[in-house]
Amino acid sequence: MQFWKSKKEKIHRRNIEVTTYEYDGQRIIVEGFLLDERFHESRIVTGEKFPPGVIHHMAIRLLINCSNFVIEDIDADLISVPRDFCREVLECLAPIKGMVLTKGFTAKAKKLVGGSKGCTHLLELLLAMAPAAVQGYGSYQEKKSEVFDPAHEKMALQFFINTCHAWREGGPIVEKLKKRLNMKQL
Repeated sequence: MQFWKSKKEKIHRRNIEVTTYEYDGQRIIVEGFLLDERFHESRIVTGEKFPPGVIHHMAIRLLINCSNFVIEDIDADLISVPRDFCREVLECLAPIKGMVLTKGFTAKAKKLVGGSKGCTHLLELLLAMAPAAVQGYGSYQEKKSEVFDPAHEKMALQFFINTCHAWREGGPIVEKLKKRLNMKQL
């Protein structure tokens, strides 16, 4: 496809960055940023003109309990938004507090804070953070211990099974993990 080779003028860029931090031995902090930039002056459908530059710059911080994957606390920051009334939704993610990061999280989050109840950009950032939180948790657990932890192994199996081809039921990773769990429980 030839159009992939296009190096025309940039018009927009969205960056999402997610980082996981150790917190207190039982919990981790997952911090995410969304940054939207336009590279030219734009006139939107309302007739308003926006100069080139940052359109959205937002942050979310999640405090996650590693024993059960519950979001114990959530904080959002609207660093830069296109309109002042966008700040009215700053607390829209409050219903996420207490939820478990597990299968079905995306659908539940959309139902709780999607549409006119919230901000599409904050929701998009949150939904990008959920799988990154799982990866961050895995890195945290692997850093913490080289000893077999059946609770961690069972949690990994519960969270990852059938999430992708590599983690499919009956596939080599799942079978190896199940065998490992059975062998260690004898």
